Amino acid sequence: MPFQSTTGDYQTKRTLETFGFLPPMTQEEIFDQIAYIIAQGWTPGIEHIHPSKAMNHYWTMWKLPFFGVSDLAQVVSELEACHRSYPDHHVRVTGYDNYTQSQGSCFVVFEGRG
Repeated sequence: MPFQSTTGDYQTKRTLETFGFLPPMTQEEIFDQIAYIIAQGWTPGIEHIHPSKAMNHYWTMWKLPFFGVSDLAQVVSELEACHRSYPDHHVRVTGYDNYTQSQGSCFVVFEGRG
């Protein structure tokens, strides 16, 4: 008898980011993840893209990455401003690790409709 996954078809399901196979995060969980990015000394960045292009294009940055930002409220207010400006786009937060020159974390906060 083949294994029946409760999470769906994980081998062919398209996911947008790190937590794509998990249930949607609550607002508190999103804030905790952003606080973790800041606590690690990573640079938060906000990106957005129309859902039709999410899988095969680079995402557009919302402003510049937030170098040296240590205030969670500032990142959250910019996330909301990006979502207000592009309500039909996916909006994600990326934590850039300047030591390893890579993304330490990346997750979608708002899923676009489209």
